[in-house]
Amino acid sequence: MTMLTLPPSWATRWEKLQNFKLESLFARNRGRGTPRTVYFNQDVPNFYSDAKGRPKKEYVYCTNQVITSKYTVITFLPRNLLEQFRRIANIFFAFIAILQFFPEFATISPGLVILPLLIVLGITAVKDGYEDIKRHQSDRQVNHSRVRVLNGGGWTNPNFTGSKSRTFVRGITPRVLPKRHRARNEDVETTISADVEHDTDVELDEGISLPDGKHHLFSGGHKVARAHWKKTLWEDVRVGDFIKIMNNEPIPADVLICATSEEDNVAYVETKNLDGETNLKSRNASPGLTDLRTAADCADKFNAFSIDCERPDTNMYRLNATVSRNGDRYPVDIQMVLLRGTVLRNTDWAIGVVLFAGEDSKIVRNSGGTPSKRSRVERQTNPQVFINLAILAAMAAVCGIADYKIESRLYPEGAPWLYGDNTSGDNPGINGFFTWAFALITFQNIVPISLYISIEGVKTCQALFIYFDYEMFYKKTGQPTLARSYNLSDDLGQIEYIFSDKTGTLTENSMVFRECSIGGVVYYGDHEMESDVEAQHTGGNGNDRESPVPPADVKLSSSVRQHFKDNQLSQDLANAVDAEPGSDNATHARSLNGFFSVLALCHTVLAVVDHHTGAIEYKAQSPDEAALVQAAADVGFVFRGRDKEVLKLQTPFSTEVERYELLNILEFTSVRKRMSVIVRKLDEADSRLFLLTKGADSVIFERLKAGGDELKRATEQHLDGFAGAGLRTLTLAYKVIPDDEYDAWNERYQRAATSLEDREGNVEAACNEIEQELRLLGATAIEDRLQDGVPETIADLKLAGIKIWVATGDKLETAIAIGHSTNLIADDSNIIVIRGGDQGRSVFEQLVQALEDFFPDSDVLKDDSVRLETSQYQVSETPYAMRRLSTGVTSLVGEDNGRRPGGYVLVIDGAALGNALSDDHHKKLLLSLGTQCEGVICCRVSPLQKALVVKLVKDGLHAMTLAIGDGANDVSMIQAADVGVGIRGEEGLQAVNSSDYAIAQFRFLKRLLLVHGHWSYARNGSMILNFFYKNIVCIGVLWWFQIYCGWSSAYAFNYTYLLFWNSFWTIAPVLGIGLFDRIVDADILMAFPELYRYGRERTWFTLKSFCGYMLDGVIQSVPLYFLITYAYFTTTARSDGYDIALYEYSTTMVFASVTVACLYNGLNTNVWTAWVFVAVFIGIVLLWLFTVVYNSISPGWFVTGVYGNNHFLFRSAYFWLCLLLTVAISLLPRYLYRAWQLGYAPGDLEILRYIRKKHPELDIAKACRLGPHDQHSRTSSRLRSSSRMSRPLSVASIVGGTPTDRSVDHASADHSRPQDVRRASHTDMSTGVRSVHRGFDFATEEGGVAMRRIQTDLSERWQSNRHLPLAKAQPLKKKASIRIFSSLRRKKPPTPNRDS
Repeated sequence: MTMLTLPPSWATRWEKLQNFKLESLFARNRGRGTPRTVYFNQDVPNFYSDAKGRPKKEYVYCTNQVITSKYTVITFLPRNLLEQFRRIANIFFAFIAILQFFPEFATISPGLVILPLLIVLGITAVKDGYEDIKRHQSDRQVNHSRVRVLNGGGWTNPNFTGSKSRTFVRGITPRVLPKRHRARNEDVETTISADVEHDTDVELDEGISLPDGKHHLFSGGHKVARAHWKKTLWEDVRVGDFIKIMNNEPIPADVLICATSEEDNVAYVETKNLDGETNLKSRNASPGLTDLRTAADCADKFNAFSIDCERPDTNMYRLNATVSRNGDRYPVDIQMVLLRGTVLRNTDWAIGVVLFAGEDSKIVRNSGGTPSKRSRVERQTNPQVFINLAILAAMAAVCGIADYKIESRLYPEGAPWLYGDNTSGDNPGINGFFTWAFALITFQNIVPISLYISIEGVKTCQALFIYFDYEMFYKKTGQPTLARSYNLSDDLGQIEYIFSDKTGTLTENSMVFRECSIGGVVYYGDHEMESDVEAQHTGGNGNDRESPVPPADVKLSSSVRQHFKDNQLSQDLANAVDAEPGSDNATHARSLNGFFSVLALCHTVLAVVDHHTGAIEYKAQSPDEAALVQAAADVGFVFRGRDKEVLKLQTPFSTEVERYELLNILEFTSVRKRMSVIVRKLDEADSRLFLLTKGADSVIFERLKAGGDELKRATEQHLDGFAGAGLRTLTLAYKVIPDDEYDAWNERYQRAATSLEDREGNVEAACNEIEQELRLLGATAIEDRLQDGVPETIADLKLAGIKIWVATGDKLETAIAIGHSTNLIADDSNIIVIRGGDQGRSVFEQLVQALEDFFPDSDVLKDDSVRLETSQYQVSETPYAMRRLSTGVTSLVGEDNGRRPGGYVLVIDGAALGNALSDDHHKKLLLSLGTQCEGVICCRVSPLQKALVVKLVKDGLHAMTLAIGDGANDVSMIQAADVGVGIRGEEGLQAVNSSDYAIAQFRFLKRLLLVHGHWSYARNGSMILNFFYKNIVCIGVLWWFQIYCGWSSAYAFNYTYLLFWNSFWTIAPVLGIGLFDRIVDADILMAFPELYRYGRERTWFTLKSFCGYMLDGVIQSVPLYFLITYAYFTTTARSDGYDIALYEYSTTMVFASVTVACLYNGLNTNVWTAWVFVAVFIGIVLLWLFTVVYNSISPGWFVTGVYGNNHFLFRSAYFWLCLLLTVAISLLPRYLYRAWQLGYAPGDLEILRYIRKKHPELDIAKACRLGPHDQHSRTSSRLRSSSRMSRPLSVASIVGGTPTDRSVDHASADHSRPQDVRRASHTDMSTGVRSVHRGFDFATEEGGVAMRRIQTDLSERWQSNRHLPLAKAQPLKKKASIRIFSSLRRKKPPTPNRDS
């Protein structure tokens, strides 16, 4: 049998419809952009304008205004209405309202009919508008930041710039900035007044002052102002502007560097807002523009030039342009550009020109437009509304058809009420149609219009609950948790995947030197109090000293959190200073001296002296290096700075400052995994050459000199402990190089460095040659300081069943180290590494191999398309067999690897991710592998790749996703996820501006999800189901009445009661559920993250539960109608014959129905508080009061038809009998079910609620856990946890047992204890290498401008000195000495000659 398929054209249209997004109608189509030429100090060509002198569109550049909000004044109304009418119910309400504008179908005034719909739309629009105003206010903070822009001196910007958008806030609020702030660049010359010297917005270049006798920027009587820098709003910066950026200021646009304050025009930038890396990057100025160092130079008409740029794109690591000046052309690449989102560091100032602004800048192009998000509950409500609409259509059709049949049968029989029922406008056919239409109006409450306004109100209150939750208030900065999107609160309770940034989200961007292993002895450091740490940040004591500088006068580097102190180490150093050569303490003394000397000399750190306090502060590109050098200074090995190629070092072993000549730097790369320096000690007594090395344990150990096995084993054990605690490790070594060996090697090295073919390979071979026969000194352990509570939060989120994926721009080793420290990677986790690049297996082969090795039963491997693609992709020219490194153990990973309970964590880099996201086959494999792992870490990823990973999981699994970050590089990821959370950190407000929720700390995410998210989902789901239920009860009663009224669509109730059904009688109980119900208390949800599975598994709002509630309503409507109908012999208890009206009989039905609906909602409430009690009974009380008053209104006021009904209704035994009987019978089935559930089949939630009710004083969390051992393991960020924590799957499993029934949690394992390397594997799928991860990580810029400058200086110095005779080395006094860098004792003054 052939399957029915759509024609290609229809299939394409259907696919477009499925992929259609509402925001695409209002989003600006940026397009690909066009290449551009930017002109400076010269006019643009004539062809840039059309015949009328108007600039052509392709030459008009966008402004620097960036808007993350959804609406503008123009788009607010149409876009908001379209968003609201995505709800099927709103379309239905509009149809019913329009229908009643026709006289034939009018029930009451058409204006009153449409009023509820207008109120619903209006309140929702006001809420959405308020949310967007808050976004605009956040945008305003960014767009109204200020930067120095060139003005005056006759300079104008000739390039064309478009107009700024008139945003929502601008349209409805006045502008508060002074008019002078809004002046255009070309108008500055005419707006500067004579008192401009008082204008703080005007700055002159350093060293330039006003002429004598001049009190303003004007020269004499001329109208042209002197060239100066004017502080201008970011949104007013234009393409082609000269701007001046000062130290620690953010970059407002993509800027080409002209000149900087540093030597060789180098600038240092912090890029963690773009790529997540904390180490500084060096950038250099364009060689053709380095003379533009002042405002006057930039404004000089003789300095005309142009820049040809490629079209704007999303590639953060590539930019090609050319500077044309005076006939010369200078190439421009990304190393010369400061990108928007970066921050200038360690550079006094930088002058540049704007190439790309606003939406053309790379960081903004990597982020998408603000999406229109809807919660899953809201999306699930639409099908349920469809079901109700189908029921409504069926009911209306039955009424219409039945009415037609009845009239067709009775009219020929001469029924008097059908007299004249044979005209074109009055006959059975047309009457049947009218009855159908009236039935739609009669039963319209089956889709209640009040449902949506109730949901909006409840979600607004839930947002306020989040805002006022003191547990999520960050006292340090005074920041509460803010809900920026009110309609996503229930999504917080259904999260299945979390995608997190690293830098600034999980970490604090500060390093702490925690521990070290020296000569086989481990020093754990003394943990300092926070107050001491804050005091140390203030720096030195300010005393003027000549030399040496005490360690206390070394200020903390900005990237280092605290000083390193260890009492035992201090004592050992003191003993080492006094140790005699050959004594028992001499060996360790040499190790201490050598260890900290390597730390203090093997780096590229700059030492800056504060002229006011005399304190030294270290400026480093890498925060790792800053922490290492700072730690050396803390124990007395103070790096005093660099004088050209001479390094100065103060040590406890010498009263004088030691001097070392820097000869070579063997750079760190991700391939080499090590850095070395070669220095010569400038000392008459000791002028030896030293090679000082630091790097990964795997590369250092294989280059060690034979022997010293005991030291190696001890250091390996300490490294395992450091890695187990999530610390970043480095191994240190050294060796002494004979002069003749160095001279011969240096010749080979210099030739390799200048070779034209395979330079990198030749240099690496030369470096590898000298880096042999090393002597091991020890290892360091640095903590990339985590935010408070991050490890515990991640551990609990994993217990909640949420999978966590980390997406970071950091390199692979850093990502793995953070994975360990945050509990994402446990001690027994098996790490699977997928790498991109040209070496090793292809990404497709790696993915397939990983699945075959670790998940052989995966369904994706059985896919025929994957098998076919595998044969096509297996073309690697350099296949690697699976192999392992030598580690001194028989089996590295032990037996049965891949099937042990350790779990798996996938680590994939950006290059591999680019391939894995390239087509559906790769995506399918990556998704299968990633979802079977406990966690995934994506490293070296771009902002766009972060968003693509989120969409892969979101669309591929239809899972509920949450993304959290704090920087501009996280915006696209936050927007792509179902829920976006921004952290108000140090990296600006871009992430917060684009987020749905803003928090101050990552740890608040736990309470946001486990408490507020779970509560909101349970409350909203239960509220909606009870809402549908209470309306189906009413509709059921009306429906059964149709049997006895000839299917005429008549009302069984008085219309007034029906009108107030959803407004007063039954609205309070469902609102009480939505606002005050609690499945369990907050402390229990926090203590038992496993309970989150109820939300993750979508327990609280399903189609099954919807059908159950609807069935309950239908069943309960049967006794409500038929018991009362057959209890009354007529429609009233009166015996005087006036029994035609339905008032008494129908009012009894109203009282019973309202009572049943309210009490049923009360039965479905989990926790009865005072507020819930009031909500359940307030509607019943209002009904009684209204009936008493309504039935007492005299016809003299207005005619109601029910005047006097109280006299008969409340005196009737039928009323009281029916009320009690129908309520009891209707509620009995639900009551019995709840009683049976609580008594015989309680779940976790029921048990916990029962315990809390019976023992409110009991700490349930402590009673159900192991005790102090378990509690401690959840509060220490230093202790590691097993990936499979032994926790009960349900609380019911421990009821009746004792705490000892629980398995032991391994989280508190002592990391100082030797660890078994067989417990987990680290498999690189690109090469097949399996190894042990011991925490190696070192972050620094590879091949940066600053390093190239140092290498060039060293090379030029070698070239100039190579033909000069070398100074003869002083003979060593003790050739057999085992000293490393200096004598072990302080030098004593010479003894005076007594004979003289």
